[in-house]
Amino acid sequence: MAIKAFKPTTPSRRHMTVIDYSGLSKVKPEKSLIATIKKTAGRNSYGRITVRHHGGGEKRKYRIIDFKRNKLDMPAIVETLEYDPNRSAHIAKIKYEDGTLAYILAPIGLSVGDTVVSSASADIKPGNCLPIENIPLGTFIHNIEMHPGKGAQLVRTAGTAAQLMAKEGKLAQVRLPSGEVRMIPMNCKATIGQVGNLEHENVQVGKAGRKRHMGVRPTVRGSVMNPNDHPHGGGEGKSPVGRPGPVTPWGKPTLGYKTRKKKNPTDKFIVRRRNAK
Repeated sequence: MAIKAFKPTTPSRRHMTVIDYSGLSKVKPEKSLIATIKKTAGRNSYGRITVRHHGGGEKRKYRIIDFKRNKLDMPAIVETLEYDPNRSAHIAKIKYEDGTLAYILAPIGLSVGDTVVSSASADIKPGNCLPIENIPLGTFIHNIEMHPGKGAQLVRTAGTAAQLMAKEGKLAQVRLPSGEVRMIPMNCKATIGQVGNLEHENVQVGKAGRKRHMGVRPTVRGSVMNPNDHPHGGGEGKSPVGRPGPVTPWGKPTLGYKTRKKKNPTDKFIVRRRNAK
């Protein structure tokens, strides 16, 4: 997909860019594969804001994505490539031989009319899903399970891909997009290829209103607040934060402060940290 720019008819239009959707199918989403989304505006069940800067935004329907690929050894034809407002990647509607419809993430190279299959003996081509033990070393994969049968949890964002590095006993080493090398059980499934919509990271939002359409509310810096609103607030003119390091509105360290548990049980599966030198 290419990036589409506009003539600078307004100041916000000057730098605004969008993805060129001409390569997608001009169809409405499949009714049997959509669900309603209840807006929370960042509030929990008590009505308290637990995630700031959420609210408003365009109304959306959730597309139910098949992250498990449980229909084994049954080929499916790609019927459409579609936009999904809930994720950065594009999705593909597939139809199995028995008539069942499903949505999957669309990898680079997948086209309408292609055949995909979830099978231990599937070909190594984009869109096919296999157990990691059946995938050759060095293959680029996405949509990776962490626990067999749970469904894919890793590498689902637009343009990302992981690489299968090694196999040892019941575990395989996978290098994730962040640079982290992680152990994954060999009987977990993964999909071949790189997630599509590669140009997503290059899109320029261009104006504040477009961010509001996405459901993102304004973010105010703590340093411009009053002392009763934020620990960084107060002072005459532009003041330093007045602390050893920056903190959240509630006084917890932020910007680089490690929040991961020191004795996380999944530490044993991490071979190399993402920020290791």
